[in-house]
Amino acid sequence: MLRPQEFILTLSCPDAKGIVYTVSGLLYQAGCNIIDSQQYGDLTGEDATGLFFMRVHFQAPPHLADVATLDTLFAHARQQHRMDARFHATAVRPRVLLMVSQHGHCLNDLLFRWRSGQLAVDIPAIVSNHPDFAPLAASYDIPFHHLPLKNGKDAAAKRAQEQQVEALIERERIDLVVLARYMQILSPEFCERLKGRAINIHHSFLPSFKGAKPYYQAHARGVKLIGATAHYVTADLDEGPIIEQDVERVDHSHSAEDFTAVGRDIECMVLARAVRWHVEHRVLMNGHKCVVFK
Repeated sequence: MLRPQEFILTLSCPDAKGIVYTVSGLLYQAGCNIIDSQQYGDLTGEDATGLFFMRVHFQAPPHLADVATLDTLFAHARQQHRMDARFHATAVRPRVLLMVSQHGHCLNDLLFRWRSGQLAVDIPAIVSNHPDFAPLAASYDIPFHHLPLKNGKDAAAKRAQEQQVEALIERERIDLVVLARYMQILSPEFCERLKGRAINIHHSFLPSFKGAKPYYQAHARGVKLIGATAHYVTADLDEGPIIEQDVERVDHSHSAEDFTAVGRDIECMVLARAVRWHVEHRVLMNGHKCVVFK
């Protein structure tokens, strides 16, 4: 059980000597106890960014036990190392908005994990462009917001609906938006507003088998691997920084319905991992990719 005075420090900066020494020294001098520390330098390969990443889980003494006070400790280190450093109190549960259309497997899975204590978040609202899952939301005592889109290709109507979602995000102080099979293409404006705090899930066949019934298309082509990808949302459709992926083998003995069932199971697992790692502050952005400290 995490104690109220525990914090997570996440940071990224240009790689250089002495960063770990600086961070651990500042925490030690302040009377903090490091529980766990992970670091990674992206230094090799043609696409290396030259950045250093670190996640530190620590306990702070009572006189330092708030984010604002801890921030002051790192003022000089931020300048010295050009560091993006952020403190997160583990006692503060991230507030998550779930969005869904007409496939409810990921929504149902996340709600079960939340109710059973496997996902340490608060879920103040569920949004859908269809009414189908209002009873499911009611069974968990979560407000359900039906925001219909009669014509998803009408840019003005789509933007008006998104602005309703934005107002809800602001009103409910949402930290993370999860597209739990929300089957609408988000506008560039909405994607920019949600940058780094919206996660999507889709099958891993892309760019193959686009459109309706991708698992049926895969079955018709004799696919041998089914997978899912969870990634951050960007204006580039389904091409945001990848957080997690997984695959499972299938063969000729599986029907198209079997393919769909296997695919939905993988989607649930992959999305749940991505959401949990995000809310535990294990995911750091590294350009067009992610560093994930598991």
